[in-house]
Amino acid sequence: MKTYLHTDPQVFEQLAGRWDDLVEPGRSNTFFSHLTWQKTWWQYLQRGDLLIIAVQDDAGNLLGIAPWFIEQLEHKNVIRFIGCVDVTDYMDIVAHDKDKEAVLQASLDFLLGNGAPPWDLIDLCNLPESSPTVALLPRLAANYGLEANVAVQEVCPEIVLPTTYEDYLSGLDKKQRHELRRKRRRAEASDVSWYMVRKEHNLVAEVDSFLDLMAKSNEEKAAFLEEPGHRVFFEDLGQAYFETGELSLIFLTVGGQKAAAMWQFAYRDRMLLYNSGLDPVEFSALSPGIVLLTYSIEDAISRGFRYYDFLRGGEDYKYRMGAVDTQVFNIVIGR
Repeated sequence: MKTYLHTDPQVFEQLAGRWDDLVEPGRSNTFFSHLTWQKTWWQYLQRGDLLIIAVQDDAGNLLGIAPWFIEQLEHKNVIRFIGCVDVTDYMDIVAHDKDKEAVLQASLDFLLGNGAPPWDLIDLCNLPESSPTVALLPRLAANYGLEANVAVQEVCPEIVLPTTYEDYLSGLDKKQRHELRRKRRRAEASDVSWYMVRKEHNLVAEVDSFLDLMAKSNEEKAAFLEEPGHRVFFEDLGQAYFETGELSLIFLTVGGQKAAAMWQFAYRDRMLLYNSGLDPVEFSALSPGIVLLTYSIEDAISRGFRYYDFLRGGEDYKYRMGAVDTQVFNIVIGR
């Protein structure tokens, strides 16, 4: 194996032709590993210094990328994933599962060699439970006499979608099924409709409307969008994923006024609910967030998606909608 350290943001352009080819094709929770996400996060939300390790085989084929950076935390140099922690739900090294052991081995060899920058901890967030990295990295670290602490970091509830919306409803408990039907009937009697942003819409205006509703939702989201880089992060991601067809931005309207919105990504067999916004005052009696969620789930079923992924967070409403937990892990390795 040959390893190459990249500390200049130009690496995103240098590896652009090969980066996404390394994203594991067999797993659908790899959305955030793609170059567009990683590059945009670094552009607007970067902290610390880039530490991207590219691993090649002896024939010069790129096998994998460790998309890391070093951040100073409490007087320690900490290696973290690009994207950690708050705005990126799944993280991993960028390599096919069959190559992950070789890439992790080469990355550790480099970090423990003479040419590596100084570091004290490796703190890797949001590793999906299905990733081989969860088991491989602690075992490889132990070979160097390093101790790895592995812990559940968060839950990512998801719904395994049936083939029809009626089948979905029938899988819920009787009370919840009744509540969802009642809320839909009440909303539809009040001039409620929903739409997905498409090419005929003004994307910039629609993204602005979403962010305004997101800020209205609660004080925490409003404060989040006030932080440097966060609003333009959404704006640039929206444009990029709208062009690829992966942005699924939907709105619920009441009498023509936007009442709720959901920012989703349509990726492989999975609909990812990334964020949402609503007007909690004017339209609260109509439960616009839940009503829009029912339309979203129905739409995902009709489009043939296999999973409806709520991403990180164990909020009660996800379980009322029939979601079941998956987990993401945190691995911390000290020297």
